[in-house]
Amino acid sequence: MNAQEIIHSIEAEQLKKELPIIYVGDTVKVGVIIQEGGKERTQPYEGVVIAKGGSSINSTITVRRVFQGVGVERVFLLHSPRIENIKIIRRGKVRRAKLYYLRDRIGKATRVKQRFDRNS
Repeated sequence: MNAQEIIHSIEAEQLKKELPIIYVGDTVKVGVIIQEGGKERTQPYEGVVIAKGGSSINSTITVRRVFQGVGVERVFLLHSPRIENIKIIRRGKVRRAKLYYLRDRIGKATRVKQRFDRNS
């Protein structure tokens, strides 16, 4: 067994099996495990997926939301142990792989059309 096969076998153990299929444009709710003092709790982070990246264990999604008038983006490692769950709220109908143009838009212009043909 060479080094690369060993790395792939270790990564395969860490991959999550129950992840939903996420597309760019979807509105998702990500449950992030936050540590406060000695306690852990799950904090939901809801927003639109504007980018997907990486592959296998390194796959990420960038989720954007507007909080108190300020756009906030977070990049989540999908297979991280800090991610408890990902729930798809609604599917978005988009024609691009990256939705970075949403950064320049304000208010109702940031809305993404809903898609009904893919299962939630």
